[in-house]
Amino acid sequence: MIEKLRPAALLVARVAVGLIFIAHGWQKLFTLGTERITGMFETAGVPFAALTAPGISVLEMVAGTALVLGLLLPVAGTLLALDMIGAIIWVHGPNGLWLENGGYEFVLSLCAASLAIAYSGGGLLAADGLWRNRDRRVTSGADPY
Repeated sequence: MIEKLRPAALLVARVAVGLIFIAHGWQKLFTLGTERITGMFETAGVPFAALTAPGISVLEMVAGTALVLGLLLPVAGTLLALDMIGAIIWVHGPNGLWLENGGYEFVLSLCAASLAIAYSGGGLLAADGLWRNRDRRVTSGADPY
C-alpha cells in the first residue's frame, strides 16, 4: 500500500515545497525588492550581498519551479538545500531553533525536504520521470509512441 501512495506523496511534497520557494523568491524580488534584501544580507554578513541577494531570489523562483515540474530534481533540490544551509548559517542560526524567535526550524525543514525530493524521485507527473521512461522505451527497442 505504501509503495502505491509514494508517487502521489512525492508529487504533493515537491509541489508544496516548490511553491514555498517560488513565493519566497517572488517576495524577495518584487515585494521587498532587491535593494532591501541586499541590505538585509549585508547586515547578516552574507558574502557578496549585492550579487547574492538577487541571485538567491532568482534561484528560489527557478529551482522552485523545477521542483513543481519535477525537472532536474537532483540539481534543483541540492541548490535549494544549499540555499537553506546559507540561510541557517548567516540569518537564522544565531536566533536558535524556534521560529517565534526568528530561528531556523522552518528553514531546516525546507532544507531536509529539498534533499529528500532531490534524491527520491519526483513521483507522479515529474518531468524527470517522464523523460527517463521515454529513454527506456527508446533504448529497449519498444515503440516510444
